[in-house]
Amino acid sequence: MATHGITTSSHYLASEAGLQALRRGGNVADAGATMWFCLTVLKPWLVGLASEVPILIYWADEEKVLAVNGQGPAPKAATISWFRDHDYTLIPEDGFLPAVVPGAFDAWVTLLDEYGTFRLSEAMEPATRMAEEGFPVFPSLNAAIARCARRFRAEWPSSAQVYLPGGSAPEVGSLFRNMELARTFKRIAEAEREGRRYGRSAGLRAARDYFYRGPVAKSIIEYMKGFKCRDAYARENHGLLEVEDFEAYHARIEKPLTVNYRGYDVYKCGPWTQGPTMLEHLNLLEGFDLQAMGHNSVEYLHTWIECAKLAFADREQYYADPDFVEFPQKLLGKDYADERRVLVDPTQASMEFRPGGVPSSKLEETEGPKWYEHGSWKAGDTVHLEAMDGAGNMLSATPSGGWIPTSPLVPGLGFPMGTRGQMFHLNPDHVERLEPGKRPSTTLTPSLVTKNDEPYMAFGTPGGDQQEQWSLQVFLNHVEFGMDVQLAIDMPSVHTIHVPSSFWPHDAHPGVVHVESRIHGDVIEGLRKKGHKIVVNDPWSHGRCLAIRYNPETGVMFGAASPRTGDPYAVGW
Repeated sequence: MATHGITTSSHYLASEAGLQALRRGGNVADAGATMWFCLTVLKPWLVGLASEVPILIYWADEEKVLAVNGQGPAPKAATISWFRDHDYTLIPEDGFLPAVVPGAFDAWVTLLDEYGTFRLSEAMEPATRMAEEGFPVFPSLNAAIARCARRFRAEWPSSAQVYLPGGSAPEVGSLFRNMELARTFKRIAEAEREGRRYGRSAGLRAARDYFYRGPVAKSIIEYMKGFKCRDAYARENHGLLEVEDFEAYHARIEKPLTVNYRGYDVYKCGPWTQGPTMLEHLNLLEGFDLQAMGHNSVEYLHTWIECAKLAFADREQYYADPDFVEFPQKLLGKDYADERRVLVDPTQASMEFRPGGVPSSKLEETEGPKWYEHGSWKAGDTVHLEAMDGAGNMLSATPSGGWIPTSPLVPGLGFPMGTRGQMFHLNPDHVERLEPGKRPSTTLTPSLVTKNDEPYMAFGTPGGDQQEQWSLQVFLNHVEFGMDVQLAIDMPSVHTIHVPSSFWPHDAHPGVVHVESRIHGDVIEGLRKKGHKIVVNDPWSHGRCLAIRYNPETGVMFGAASPRTGDPYAVGW
């Protein structure tokens, strides 16, 4: 609990750096940018400088919520015909071919310019210091680098040079440095300093140009043209990006989507994320008496899962870059939810794919990663961060991409390219079909809530397709079942992988539901009797949720972080 400010993030050192930004007089935009830069140093297998980010911000003076679209587009040279001509049926998850323009850097610069008070160099300073002076290696970082070590040695010498000092993964407790990344930060800061002679905004634009029009973009393109990178199909290719793709990109501030759930206004980013699924899911659940069903009961979880299938079917059918595909606004209507809610059979789990407005179809099991068969949930992950200050401003962001396991470090820059292009489909009839300049849809999805036009809550989680499911359970635990935000996060959760995955190879597992083993055994058996294909996961293996709750009457903030990985923290003063 705190009164002046709280920050949360997926690593304690980043949370502390964000809090110090608030202590120095910065606001939530300054703190958010500070934490993002730190996380690119601390958790490079989950987020990097060439990443993407959706950001939601509530600005108290304006009493409104804004969304920042930090998703970069596909290269102009990336076409379905190119991949078909090269015998690809899917865009691979790794290598250079799924690389898109990095969107996050300009998103944070844009937010700083519009709402922040810090210079970019101030926001980068803690990350620069961590990269240059070193920070203690923690267990999950050691494990992530160790998993990549063989590929680094065999294929990616630029990654091995930075992440395998002495030829092996750095030991837990040793100091790790990324001097190349520190130099990149310093050069960006110098570009800003030169531009700042003409004002703060001019300095931020100069830093942005250094990244997108200058040495950073040119170094990336030069490397991708000079080095062939092997992918999941054992094929080697150069990248498809050109400097012109970088030069044409700009992040933008948008109007978020929202629905009211029992008096709470819930805000999400647009259909270029999976955010609207939570809004659809809430509209469906609003027609049920969840409290009467009981928390994590058979009836409650069955109803919740069946509504999730309906919401996520719409994601698969309708969500895409709204610059290319019109989003049906009726999907967020209460009348539409009333029509869809009758599809929930209280006695039987559905095995069908049932988006609204089109005929239902039978889902077929498709081959995918083998981790889903195991007892522990081991899917990919990302990071999340939040900030709230004494003025009632709120920020929630879910940055991801630019992962060191899927693309080699660009020599001299200290970070790899992202692979978000794997979200595209090569089927020309799919809503998420690849098109030049189109932004791939992302699973990244922060959340903000207001109540009675007052700030109320910021929350979110890493976790791929599961983000919206884990986050929603936290929200419902709080507003329906009266739990404080920490207990709401600590409760065991479930998620379904019924609909096709957003990620390569877009596998579907009809009826499969993952449950943490802390869910009562009688409940698990009750779900099985209704036809759900239950996979029991280890205790404390779902979710990486973070949350901040604000009481406008007292000004007290309540921060919470999941203990599930040991790295996330909420801090305040």
